[in-house]
Amino acid sequence: MEAASAAIEPEHGDHHHGPPTANRSSRVDPQLLGMMLFIISEIMIFAAFFTAYFFLRVVNHDAWPAKGTSLPVPIAGTNAAVLLSSSLTMHWALTSAKSGNRRAMKTGLLMTFLLGMTFLTIQINEYVHIGFAPHDTAQGSIFYGLTGLHGIHVFIGLNLLLFTTIRAWRGHYSPDSHRGVEVPGIYWHFVDIMWVIVYTTVYIL
Repeated sequence: MEAASAAIEPEHGDHHHGPPTANRSSRVDPQLLGMMLFIISEIMIFAAFFTAYFFLRVVNHDAWPAKGTSLPVPIAGTNAAVLLSSSLTMHWALTSAKSGNRRAMKTGLLMTFLLGMTFLTIQINEYVHIGFAPHDTAQGSIFYGLTGLHGIHVFIGLNLLLFTTIRAWRGHYSPDSHRGVEVPGIYWHFVDIMWVIVYTTVYIL
């Protein structure tokens, strides 16, 4: 009986305190998986706004934009170029982090942040001078809804970039540990892709 108890009882050095280690059935990194799931949920939110947009234009055949209003297509196009440029600098920052080029990584992150700030500043200035409010027409509500939703995502991305940039300047990240640059980068590329869709749909079509 004593022998059986001794066989069952773990040795003193094998005692485990706290909950057991979580079982990871997926080979995807938890941070990457979390960001992917978050992006999927955000796509659904954008889809709801695009549904209202297409209902107004395709089903109701309403004018776009509303009669007596106009959209600053050239300014929005310039903003698109700014945001797409920030995708290139973000990619440069991640590539530099993977290769161990810390100076280029920090420069790329800082440039990405500044380009994102430029985009948001131009968009706010556009709202100030556009000449109609969200409550004026259904078209105005959808315009502000789609562009404003995207602007909120840019703001969130800027906060992530700010945190990442500060950590980079404090000596974080290396070729073996760069997930903190990669995950915000994925989100930033998502924001850029969504603007291409919003710009093409709202301003061009």
